[in-house]
Formats: sequence, structure tokens, C-alpha cells
Amino acid sequence: MLKYKRILLKLSGEALAGNQKFGISSEVLDNFARQLKEVHDLGVELAIVIGGGNIFRGIAGQEQGFDRATGDTLGILATIMNAIALQNSIEKMGVPTRVLTAVQMPEIAEPYIRRRAIRHLEKGRIIILAGGTGNPYFTTDSGGALRALEIGADILAKGTKVNGVYDKDPQKFADAVKFDNISFDETLSKDLKVMDAAALSLCRENDLPVIVFNILEDGNIKRMVNGEEIGTIVKN
Repeated sequence: MLKYKRILLKLSGEALAGNQKFGISSEVLDNFARQLKEVHDLGVELAIVIGGGNIFRGIAGQEQGFDRATGDTLGILATIMNAIALQNSIEKMGVPTRVLTAVQMPEIAEPYIRRRAIRHLEKGRIIILAGGTGNPYFTTDSGGALRALEIGADILAKGTKVNGVYDKDPQKFADAVKFDNISFDETLSKDLKVMDAAALSLCRENDLPVIVFNILEDGNIKRMVNGEEIGTIVKN
């Protein structure tokens, strides 16, 4: 029995790099595509928002002399590159997929229109929502929260390299403690870096639960939609 019928899956761009420092790993792409097909075949309506950190990060661009708006614009373009690559891998699995972008580039992808996105989901297509919000100064976490609310998703699922939310970085501290459940207020007050504060506040205000889980562990997307206890649930 599916616990979630319609989900918004937020993928980090860094996850697409795999063991590389940057770029796109075809092995990781194909693994994601296989898992996404498996979930799609269960009848889940699946929307994906993807980051661009494996290619370019707007904030990091400031260290290279870019102003923030320019850096974020380059990051937006990076998310679109990732979206097209992921679309290609999913469609090789025989699953119809559409890329919708927050910025206009009709020769490459459809413009994001809320009703069109929902219609694609109802038709059984996976949708990849690229370009974040289309504006600088907003992260793809904020884009994911916004799109999840717009399409009426049951949950915002954030796939990361770690298996949940910890009180401190588990990759740096061996004594880090994992939370199975945590409230939005506690997440914000402890500054746990689950997502940026704007995205968390948007989810809290609209009572949209968030699950943070390890996207790199094979089968975790299916476990998540079936309601198995993985990762960390963040909710009111």
C-alpha cells in the first residue's frame, strides 16, 4: 500500500557527480533512472527538482568574482543541464518524461505552467522541474518547496548523501546523533541545515512534511513511498 501518491523529489546536484568531484556520472544517472522507473511503475506521480551544484554553485561563484545574481543565473542553467541528462536516462527506461523550466527556453524544454505540470502527472509522466524558482537569491530547496505546494504533493522528499538529519555533521563527527522525527521549529532553532530557512518556513506554514533520506542507497526511493521508516521526517 502506497503511503504517498504524489511526491516531489528534491535531488542534490552533487549526488549526480557520484565519486567524481564535479560533472555528471552516467552510472549514478542510470541508477536513479532505474529506481525512479520502479517507483513510477507502482503508480506514484513523481515530480523532481534537481540542483546544479555538481556543475556550478551560485554562492561559490562569488569567490571567483561573480556577483550573486550572475552566479545564481549560472547555477540555474546548471540545473537545466542536469534535468535534460536525467530525462534522457529515464526515457531510456521507457518512461515518458517532461522537463519544465522556470526560465524560457522553448527549444530545449517546456515552460513551467502549474496546470500543465499537474496534467503531465495525471497522464502518468515523470516531470523534472528545472531552473529553481527562476530567480537569483533563491535556492533549489526553495524551488522544491514552492513546486511541491503548487502541484499538491503529499510530501517533499529530499534525497541526500546522508541517511537523515543529525545534530551535527555525521561525516565529521562520529558521535553525531540522528533524528527519526523532528519538528520544523526545532530544525530552524537548531540551524540543522536540512534545507535553507526560506524553504523550511514555506513547508511549515503550509503543513507540508519533509523526509530527508539517503538517495544513494539502492531501493530507498521505493522504501520511502511505501512508508518504511528510513531517514528523518520533518513536520509540524
